[in-house]
Amino acid sequence: MTNLVAPVGILGFGIEGKSTLRYLLREGIRHFVIMDKNPVNLSGIPENVRIDVSTGEKYLDGLLDCVTVVRSAGVFPMLPEIFQFQKNGGILTSQISLYLERTRAKTVVGVTGTLGKGSCVSLIRHALEFCKQPCIIGGNFGVPALDLLESDSPERVSILELSSFQLMTLAQSPHIAVVLRVSSEHLDWHRSVEEYRDAKANLVRWQKCHDFCIYLKDALPSHEIALQSGATRWSFGHGDNVDVTVDDVGLTAGGLHLSLVDCKVRGIYQLENMAAAFLACKALGADLRQVLEAFKSYETLPFRMEFKGEFGGIEFYNDSYATRPDATMAAVKSMKRPFTLILGGSEKNADFTELATVLAKTENLQKVSLIGDTATRMKMALQEAHFTKPMQIFPDMDKAFADCLSIGKGGTVMLSPACASFGLFKNYKARGEAFDRLVKTFAATVSAK
Repeated sequence: MTNLVAPVGILGFGIEGKSTLRYLLREGIRHFVIMDKNPVNLSGIPENVRIDVSTGEKYLDGLLDCVTVVRSAGVFPMLPEIFQFQKNGGILTSQISLYLERTRAKTVVGVTGTLGKGSCVSLIRHALEFCKQPCIIGGNFGVPALDLLESDSPERVSILELSSFQLMTLAQSPHIAVVLRVSSEHLDWHRSVEEYRDAKANLVRWQKCHDFCIYLKDALPSHEIALQSGATRWSFGHGDNVDVTVDDVGLTAGGLHLSLVDCKVRGIYQLENMAAAFLACKALGADLRQVLEAFKSYETLPFRMEFKGEFGGIEFYNDSYATRPDATMAAVKSMKRPFTLILGGSEKNADFTELATVLAKTENLQKVSLIGDTATRMKMALQEAHFTKPMQIFPDMDKAFADCLSIGKGGTVMLSPACASFGLFKNYKARGEAFDRLVKTFAATVSAK
């Protein structure tokens, strides 16, 4: 177990860093060094607590005063100053490492992947609650992991959504590890695709024979990551020799079957998340018939291929959370009706070649309306892929939305940008809320006629 010798450094003081401070205060630590590039605002600190603050360009100078440092996920761990700190005997740890060391939870389920993490952990929670099994979600999903220790319980299953940032320095794996579809992401932060995938592999790398590794066999990177696990491996996918088979209409596991038409979620790609969640629940000993029954009542998370209704004969889907090309590709492949697509956002140096190829081959895609900094580059990629349908660049969401309404009755308007939102919007939630407002305004206009 990591020895927390004061002064303890907190590297990065955003939401996670503040959570770390709260935890360490509960543990009785009274001397800290807080390091962040940005100014640090402190309030409500007990009088007997000393906090030294190191900010600005030389914020890492604070490492010189620390023995143990808790790194927040957003701080890149391969900086020269951090290497020197460790070379001098300093101990670098993280929220997830501390959580796995100290939790009293019945067991821990860790979920990672490029796509579907939030939906998968939500599906596991929904199924366990349906089966009357106490559980809680945290990690990259809303609640910092160390906040979960405040109400820790040996009767409860902890379900953690884990990003590559959180996994990058992890040297301990959870009992149940789920590896969803892995491609490439965050190449504005990671130095290479290989580094990104290697970070993901820490979820399973330290597993033992009594653990479980659940993975998507169809995706080669996911399969290769799973092979690094020493655990019992269960797979899901669209081919043969898997433990759960996914096809265009449902999933099958042994003698059990679930049809997508019986579920509230839209989008075939959700079946992969259900298959992964099913196997996680199996590893937890849940009643599998009850698990499949629970999936039927599961409703999608906001801005994840969220069906907003049908107005004036037009369906609307809000997939603002699709900040990567492969997320948009999955959404597009689930469309059955003729549809128009709002695409584009801020620049993360993603490769749009494959996305453009998929869109060019999607016969029911009628029009693409482009927005954001990536619009010009996306248009060029579509032209190179010989996309022949109408496409146009718009200055904002409102005008792009209005253009998409030309699909008319029997069609669908979908926001699935394949890019982050910065520039036009604060985050993907603000972008999704803007789309929702436009749908609501259109619905009101239709009802007034």
